[in-house]
Amino acid sequence: MVAFLSLLAPGPAGYLALGGLAGGRLRLSVDPLTAELHPVASSRVCPVWRLPVGDAVGVVAQRSGRHPESWWAQFPAASERFDAAYTVDGLGELILPHIPSPLLRREAEIATDIVVRRLERPNSPEAAERADNALQRFVATLDRIADRSTGTGSIAEAAALCDALLGRYPKAASACEPYVGTVKLAKLFVTALRLDYFDIPLALRLLGGGQEPAQAVRSGLLIGRYSWWPAWLLNVVTERALAGTLDEETITALDNCAYASLSPAQARLARHLLAGDARLIGTAVTRLEVLGESEAAARLREGDLKAVALAARLMPM
Repeated sequence: MVAFLSLLAPGPAGYLALGGLAGGRLRLSVDPLTAELHPVASSRVCPVWRLPVGDAVGVVAQRSGRHPESWWAQFPAASERFDAAYTVDGLGELILPHIPSPLLRREAEIATDIVVRRLERPNSPEAAERADNALQRFVATLDRIADRSTGTGSIAEAAALCDALLGRYPKAASACEPYVGTVKLAKLFVTALRLDYFDIPLALRLLGGGQEPAQAVRSGLLIGRYSWWPAWLLNVVTERALAGTLDEETITALDNCAYASLSPAQARLARHLLAGDARLIGTAVTRLEVLGESEAAARLREGDLKAVALAARLMPM
């Protein structure tokens, strides 16, 4: 008798449950980063395990131009508020048009809608039961097609979506990236973070520049908190983020420039000092020494950002 994977809310110990038509439950531990399911104990063999969707049936071929699961796993790991319902709904919109079989595409669409409603209503037993039934039908269909087919290309897209329905978002994203595109997927995952004071456009720009998701998200959070900064300073900090040299210490130092209430001329001076203009740095160092700020002058020579703010403020208005 065919058993099926049941999408249930995680329990207090971080478990999902596996249901079967024969009755009984199988406890599974869940890797919080990859959403991989690991059986804990069972005396029953589940035929569906020969279909670890997107993997064992060969539906995820080794293609070029895609990021590994570990790359996509950095997104849900970066936010405790990662929106699972939004992610599943978005992956459904991106993958469904690529499922070649109309009947399979329709069944995948129905399963996606039901699972999204279940994720939006985590405390509803009715929604959980409907999601169980929908996933049972969908997984059984994929299992049946895999048994009858001599090739696997026709169900690759549906299997990737099934991974998403089972909570394996990194695996689903890695599988569908070659035909969906990195840009659309990255925008979906970044938006699903649901972070406050987060600069989404900057994070996407950093990802496009080749930065790792964890680093791009961290920079987006750092800069998002300071959206009130003047445009010239935001440009400076964005350049540093793109160069991969942005950290908390740099943000704190640049914040001194923002709070310094610089005049337009002083702001231009600070911008050139931050850009490493050797002539202006020499002039500013001399002025600081004349004013008795020898320690600040020494720090300015070393590129200290706090000294930049002081040097700019000491410029005549």
